[in-house]
Formats: sequence, C-alpha cells, structure tokens
Amino acid sequence: MSAGGDHLKDEGTKRQVVLAGGTAGLISRFCIAPLDVVKIRLQLQIHSLSDPTSHRTVVGPVYKGTLSTLRAIAKAEGITGLWKGNVPAEMMYVCYGALQFTTYRATTQALAELPYRLPPSGESFVSGAVAGGLATTTTYPLDLLRTRFAAQGSERIYRSLFGSIKEIAQHEGPAGFFRGCSAAVAQVVPYMGFFFTAYEGLRPVMARFDSLPFGTNDAAAGVVASILAKTGIFPLDLVRKRLQVQGPTRTRYVHRNIPEYDGVIRSIAMILRTQGVRGLYRGLTVSLLKAAPASAVTMWTYERVLKLLQETELHALA
Repeated sequence: MSAGGDHLKDEGTKRQVVLAGGTAGLISRFCIAPLDVVKIRLQLQIHSLSDPTSHRTVVGPVYKGTLSTLRAIAKAEGITGLWKGNVPAEMMYVCYGALQFTTYRATTQALAELPYRLPPSGESFVSGAVAGGLATTTTYPLDLLRTRFAAQGSERIYRSLFGSIKEIAQHEGPAGFFRGCSAAVAQVVPYMGFFFTAYEGLRPVMARFDSLPFGTNDAAAGVVASILAKTGIFPLDLVRKRLQVQGPTRTRYVHRNIPEYDGVIRSIAMILRTQGVRGLYRGLTVSLLKAAPASAVTMWTYERVLKLLQETELHALA
C-alpha cells in the first residue's frame, strides 16, 4: 500500500475504484441522512424567535439546535421524516462517490505524466477540485430534489420522485433542475481540493497512532480533513440550499417565509444585509457534526471495499 500523495491515485483498477466509491457513498448517505435533514431545515430557517431584531413573522416551526430539531421533526412528521429526500440522495451519493474517486484517480495519473510535475499537495488539490466539480455538476439535479424533499413539512408538495421531476420540468423547465448549481460548484471545488490535500497529508500522520482501533486512521484523517475544508466554504453551501428551493413552490415548504433569492453574489449580499454574518452560518454546527461521520464512513468504507475487491480478485486468479 502506497503512502502519502500516491495513496489514492495508485490503488485499484478503474472498476474497483467505481465500486468502492459508489458503495462508500451509499453507506455514508444512509448513516447521516437524519443530520442532513436537520442541516437543511436550519439552513432554510430565516429568523428564530430568539432573534430580537427580527421584524418578520415566523411562519412554520422554529428549530433550535441539532437534538431538539431531530426530536421536533420526529414528533411532527414521524421517524421517517428524518429520511426525507433519502431516495434521490442515495442515488446522488452512489453516482457522486463513483465519479469523484474515478475522476480523482484519473486526474492524478494524468498530472503525473506532465513534463513538470506539481508538488504532491498541488496534485492532490487540483485532482480533488476537478473530481468534486465534475461529480457535483453531473449529479446536481438529484441534489436539488434531495433538498426539496427534505424541506417539505407535513404538507407534501411532491408525492413521488418521478412526479417531482415531471412537475419541475413542466413548471420550471430544464434550468429548474440546476438552481444554485453555480454556488455548488464554487463551493465544492475548493472544498474537495482542500479535503483531498488534507486527507493525503493527514493519513500517514494518523497511521503512526497504533492506538486507533480497527485501522481507523483512514476515518480519522477523513474527519479532520472534512472539518477543516467544510468550515471555510459553508456560506456557499447555505446559499445553494436557499437557491434550490426557489421557484413556484418556494412558499410551500416547512419554512414558508423563505425570501426570493437570485444569484450567488446577490444572495450573499441580501443575507448579510438582512441577517448579518451569522445568517451565513446557520446550521454550521450540525453541518460539522454531519461532515465528520460522513467523511469518516466514506473514507473508511472506500478503503475497506477497495481492499476486499482486490483480495477477491487475487484469490480468483490464484
């Protein structure tokens, strides 16, 4: 097994990388789905009752904190409410995981063929950014559907996945599936670049700690890398969510007072003007709580599935 910057780019065949990446995304998504729903609800919440400067009437539930939001959703919508949007999300994570790891591997190998090579950290950043940008753009319609389903309260706006696709296509056109995509790409390119750079650098460091059980140095490196990368780009994630619920159904979600936003820069300016800097970081705590286990499960599963596939093929050839 290679170390440092050569770790992810040299291991496994293309088929093994696709299978391992897809499996990692599938399992990771299911585990963190409830936290994802909580994050989306908090990000879409404009004002809280504790905000003394708010002059806007609060319409819909008011969520405060991760645990209380989990309880509130489960009480009002049932335990299944914590997995709203999980079907398009699972589809997205499988496709995203496979595309992400495949593109990362292909890009790093292509960079290695250049006459003048970048430093290892530079190769990791470029490869991670390219992988994240391509995977995000390709799977974005599923991300939008996930957000809209998670934003639904007791009132069902969309009754099925196919019904939602038909309704958005009919009333919003093809562009409706890509609302906020520019914010997503602007977010994920630096995020994935920093994530893979940090991960490749932290993994050999974590490997020195023998006390970590079950070889969880992969998971630990994934957790730290994710937290470092996530905090810096969080405002773009929040803007993406606000933009994703724009359109004719904007006032029908669980938070009915979502303002009308248009464009990334104008949305950021509007949030700063009406809610201040704190408004750009609504849901950051649960986002970090979600990002840590998500990245840990993703990287741990990816490494283990890849190793299992390699061992299985070796035994088959023996």
